[in-house]
Amino acid sequence: MDEMYAQELEVAVKAVHMACSLCQRVQRRLVSAAAAAENHVLSKDDDSPVTIADWGVQAIVSWLLSESFGSQNVSIVAEEDIHALSNSSSEKLLSSVVEIVNECLDEASKFGLQKPNKDIGSSEVLEAIGRCNATGGPHGRFWVLDPVDGTLGFVRGNQYAVGLALIEEGQVVIGVLGCPNYPLNKELLSYHHQPYHNSKLPSGSYDLWEKGCVMFARRGSRKAWMQPLAHQDMQVEWPYEAKLISVSSVHDPAMATFCEPVEKANSNQSFTAELAHTVGLRKQPLRVYSMVKYAAIARGDAEVFMKFARCGYKEKIWDHAAGVVIVHEAGGVVTDAGGRPLDFSRGIFLEGLDRGIVVCCGSILHEKIIGAVYASWDSSNL
Repeated sequence: MDEMYAQELEVAVKAVHMACSLCQRVQRRLVSAAAAAENHVLSKDDDSPVTIADWGVQAIVSWLLSESFGSQNVSIVAEEDIHALSNSSSEKLLSSVVEIVNECLDEASKFGLQKPNKDIGSSEVLEAIGRCNATGGPHGRFWVLDPVDGTLGFVRGNQYAVGLALIEEGQVVIGVLGCPNYPLNKELLSYHHQPYHNSKLPSGSYDLWEKGCVMFARRGSRKAWMQPLAHQDMQVEWPYEAKLISVSSVHDPAMATFCEPVEKANSNQSFTAELAHTVGLRKQPLRVYSMVKYAAIARGDAEVFMKFARCGYKEKIWDHAAGVVIVHEAGGVVTDAGGRPLDFSRGIFLEGLDRGIVVCCGSILHEKIIGAVYASWDSSNL
């Protein structure tokens, strides 16, 4: 990692490992019987859930980036704001966030990072979360963070991801994707009809070493890497071993597995099903929460990811930035449904997106899908 952005990538990878550790702590508490009484889950204005993990990850990543590069040099676009944590009725919730943040920062040295001299307080946690108020755009450098992508999957004990990317002059230059529940062995995936869930695996078929990973890539390197997740009870020496990953070599649609979102609220699954049939995709879809779909393509566990948003829904940059650069450097293709690269230079939304997003393991499948889109759905239908 002696190339450009080496320091940024190193810090980002370690920060995502620590963020995943925080998420695992919270998820274990959420699935316990006492979690409901602790009120660790709230609803946002759009009725999507937000948990103490969302705020905790945002606080930790913001704090670590600021400590590493100086707060004056760090600009972050992130999903959560501090309004729900700042009012007087959220005192207990804020206390829970501060507690989990300090628990994780106390183990910073395990991740090759410097831990603070003392616990950070509520004001510092709010300040770290509040720093994540950048709005993106075509110029300068900023980080993009999705603290818990797939929060609905997270609260159900299912798949979710932590996504962190660095954008410079409108281009995604590094991406890191943490997938705490994603199995390291493809054979442990349970694809068909239902979302992957840990409880679907046979008893004793895996242990902590066999699930959870962090993937990362640097733009232009033509390499994408994966590390097993650094779990709480693991002794890790940095630099931590990583292995190269690459997309699948499958080009026959009949042999390809395709991904689509679990949630029907913001995706047009009926059109996706019609398109899959037209192209010749015959396998049942892998329906997965979050950017884990990008991880599946990058690692060669699936070949196609398609998402066609329902009318009025606008894709946000934090839901895609990290995954896009990882898939691209692993050898895949990512465009909108018109065949154009995704544009991360126009604020927090993927403005100008043509119909939807198509991610493929290679150009042959990609060209077939783009052709089928044009044959099946004219742009004027949006």
